Formats: sequence, structure tokens, C-alpha cells
Amino acid sequence: MDSSEFVKNHRPLRRLRCSVQHYDWGRMGQDSLVGKVCALNSGSEIQLDKPYAEFWMGIHPSGPSFVATGAGIGIANGNGNGNGAAIDSHPHSDAAELSLKDWIVQNPSVLGDKVLDKWGSDLPFLFKILSVAKALSIQAHPDKKLAKKLHKLHPNIYKDGSHKPEMALAVTEFEALCGFVSFEELKDVVRYIPEVVELIDIEDTSQLLHINDQVEVEKVKSILRSIFTQLMSASKEMTTEAVSKLKIRLQMQSQVRRLTDKENLVLKLEKQYPGDIGVISAFFLNHVKLNPGEALYLGANEPHAYISGECIEVMATSDNVVRAGLTPKHRDVQTLCSMLTYKLGFPEILKGFPVSPYITRYLPPFDEFEMDRCFLPKGASTVFPAVEGPSIFVVIGGEGAMQAGSTSTRDVVMEGDVIFAPAGTQINVKTVSELHLYRAGVNSRFLQTL
Repeated sequence: MDSSEFVKNHRPLRRLRCSVQHYDWGRMGQDSLVGKVCALNSGSEIQLDKPYAEFWMGIHPSGPSFVATGAGIGIANGNGNGNGAAIDSHPHSDAAELSLKDWIVQNPSVLGDKVLDKWGSDLPFLFKILSVAKALSIQAHPDKKLAKKLHKLHPNIYKDGSHKPEMALAVTEFEALCGFVSFEELKDVVRYIPEVVELIDIEDTSQLLHINDQVEVEKVKSILRSIFTQLMSASKEMTTEAVSKLKIRLQMQSQVRRLTDKENLVLKLEKQYPGDIGVISAFFLNHVKLNPGEALYLGANEPHAYISGECIEVMATSDNVVRAGLTPKHRDVQTLCSMLTYKLGFPEILKGFPVSPYITRYLPPFDEFEMDRCFLPKGASTVFPAVEGPSIFVVIGGEGAMQAGSTSTRDVVMEGDVIFAPAGTQINVKTVSELHLYRAGVNSRFLQTL
């Protein structure tokens, strides 16, 4: 049965009950968008003294989603006029549940032929909400070749053999470290940050200051690799002393001048992770500030660390992370330093492009995913056209009605609802109050290829 036949013969939209991660960097209780969405999605109470870091929507075994096996998506919390919708199919009711992965295996046509041909019966993307209170680790994600190697060598650390490109779309103001600074900024780091110079070879410093970056691009990368590896490999004693000196120097200088944004960030990181090498290595990375509605995408082997704020994130279905700083978790410094691309310069910020008056699309250079942002005012309506791959929708604010194609049934959706839509399903949305929702799907450029 192809996806169009599935849509004809089944009520296609399915509510999902999704998973939450309580990592210690998450925002606490009611202050967390993740906490609010999780509580509404699962029908549970928010635990005020617990961090709510990530809300996962997809098939990854570390945080699977579940689908009710009843008639369809039903009516959220039993409200609204679903015109015959099955109330007991809401995921936090007593209806029978099946993991989304198992349900897709039983109904593979929901993915569409192109997705099945490339990824089999696996959903190729993982959709998330993140609520960040303190910095995540300085990390990178391996490419496919390295991911397979790491998984084979250390399956307890690297849980799968997949790569993990990702994209973060800011819901609030969102800060991150991402990629290496420009060549001129890099020279300023070794000129003006004495605590860095103490931890690296003086010959590398001299070469960097006298090289022509326009002519010797690969040599610049080679020197940066050497400097960054030395820095990240510094002993605990040397690191603790250097961070202490840096903190004292910046606190003294703050009495006589205004510190730069990067210097203030470094002091903030030092409070969160005292004596950590990630505090000093932040000088080497771009400090990115996203406004709501702006997105940042990250390819394989690029260093980054989310700092603060809330975002919607989509990525390939993987949880492979190589860490080296700002973390109490396992560090794999040599792997991280050897895998990085060492490209210099500020990352591209995606503003998105309109696909309709109320929908903005964010299209990264990866086959696995894209994201739509939809802000629908009260009384308005919009259409998400049918596509040849699956979609997941999450509502983070407001209330509305969602209708699949030409079916007569309209289902109430509200904050906390997560909906799976099979390939070939047109989605009509109308608001009751202002509705804020996001959609993740397979990259439309991939789906449009012959």
C-alpha cells in the first residue's frame, strides 16, 4: 500500500506521547518550555525541583515516542468538537500504545516511497525542544564514517553508527558557541589572552602571527589544530591555574573598563564550570546570538556548545556526541581534536523563507530534515501541502483545529500536542486562539529530486 492509499483507508493523523530528558543543564520546572510541553503532552505534573532539558519526538531508543493504536488523533483532553473523533486515542489516556518505531514498521507506507528507498523503515529525523539554563558541553558530532568506527569501538559511549547534522531554531533569545573565529580574531586571542599562551607552544604562536591566511589556508588549519589540541589536552593542574588567573585578571579589568561580550561569557562559564578548559577554549569559538525565528545549522565535525535560551531542534536520528569541555560527562579530547574541520569564520544564520503568509521554512543542506515555523493569528487558517515524506508537528502555544486533507473530521490541537502526519497528507489548520506550532519533515529538496 502506498502513502496515498494509506491516507484514503486510514485516519492518518496520530497523536504522540513523547519522552523528556532531565539533563542537569536544563531549566527548572515551570521556567522550562520543555517542562510545560512535557506535562501537557503526558498529562503529568511538572516537578518544580527537576530540570527539564530536552523533549524528544521521534524513534530514537534513548527517548522514543508512542502512538495510540485507536482510531486516530482524537480530541485533546476531551475538548472541542471533533465530529466523531475518538477521545480515548489521546496518548495520555488509557488507550493501547505502540512505539512510533514499531507502528511505522507495521505501516511503512506512512514514510513514502522515497524515504523508504533511502532509509528503510526508519524515520530519518529526530525532533526536539531544548530549554537551556547553563552551557552544554563543547562538542562535535561525527560524520558517517567516523560514527560507524566509534560505535564499533565504544558502543557503550557512542550508541549508534549514524551521523548527526542538526539545526536549532530560536524560540527565545538563544546563545551558542559555534565554529572557530576568523583568522584576525584568532591572532588576537594569542596576542592578548596570556592564559592561552601559557598552555600552547610558543613556536605555534609565532607561526600563526606571521602567516598569510589568504595564501596558506591549509597551514593555518594545521597550526590551529596543533594549538587547539594542546589547549584541550592541558593537565588539570595547568588548566585550573590558568582559569584562576583569567578570572582574577578579568575581574580586575572590569573595574577600569567595560568587558567584551566574550569576556563576560567566559566569566559566566567559569561560574558554571570552575577550572574547566572549556572556559578558556571559548575564546577560540564564535559567540552566536540568535533572535527568535533565526536558526543555526551544524554539520559534522564542527565544534559548538549551546549556552542559554530555548529552541526547537531537528537532527538526523542519532545521539552521537564527542565531548571535550564544559561537562562532567565522558571526554574524548583526542577524538574531538582530530575530527574537527578547523574551518574559520562566522557560521551562516538562517532567517527562513516564507512558503505562505503564516509559514516560514528553514532548509539546511542535509537530506534528513527541514523545519517550518507557523504563527497563526486568531481566526486565521493555513495549509501545509501534502509532501512525499512524513511530518511531525508540535504545538507550543494556543489552540486550533487540524484536518487531514479532505476528511470531514477536525481535531482540536493545543499546547503540548505532538502530531504525526504520514507522507501524502495535506494538513489544514485553523485557529481558535493564536496558534504557535512547528513542523519537522524530510528535506523538500531531497523529496523533489527524481
